[in-house]
Amino acid sequence: MSLLDLKKELKAKENPEKAKILQRFFKTGPGEYGEGDVFFGIVVPEIRETVKKYAALKLEDVTRLLHSKIHEERLAAIFIMVSRFQTEKERIYSLYLKNTRYVNNWDLVDLSADKIVGTYLLNKPKSILYTLAKSKNVWERRIAVMATFNFIKNSQFAETFKIAKILLNDEHDLIHKAVGWMLREVGKRDSKIQETFLKKHYKNMPRTMLRYAIERLPEKKRKQYLST
Repeated sequence: MSLLDLKKELKAKENPEKAKILQRFFKTGPGEYGEGDVFFGIVVPEIRETVKKYAALKLEDVTRLLHSKIHEERLAAIFIMVSRFQTEKERIYSLYLKNTRYVNNWDLVDLSADKIVGTYLLNKPKSILYTLAKSKNVWERRIAVMATFNFIKNSQFAETFKIAKILLNDEHDLIHKAVGWMLREVGKRDSKIQETFLKKHYKNMPRTMLRYAIERLPEKKRKQYLST
């Protein structure tokens, strides 16, 4: 199975009407965060199913796929990288970090950052996350916070709070949502430690970040955070 075969299969599933919907949904217009992104209009389950038989694709070809202007082709590359990660940790992690400019929409980040970057760094030094969190590239900043999802799943919360503090004053709505989401995930596992952080920082949080973070708290507490 070659790269050309995979690209032909994806092209054959093209749905122009669905593509129009996705291009609006992923904000591909001028000045929007996904400006210029091109879609075939293929749903995620179809892409997952299609790439299964291409898991052994050469990494050089996976890289070419990741560099594609077509969103679904980049997503296919992401799925292949995630599937290969357990057997090629160093190579996949390195490939991912060298190509973050192509992991350039929130779905690409959210389906890969914790599975590749977070898993790789779980028991290793995490300085790269602070570099990413301070990047001018919004997707690298989102990778930084979303990578900590793997730590959260392993009851390690410190990194999430540290990254959240760096991103507390971020101007991008997509970062507000990601940080709030990860704080909410911490709260699912340890509400006390989540609230300790919130009590220190909620007054300085963007409203969207706060709303995402407190979504699962009792209504009375939510209203208290939002009213002060």
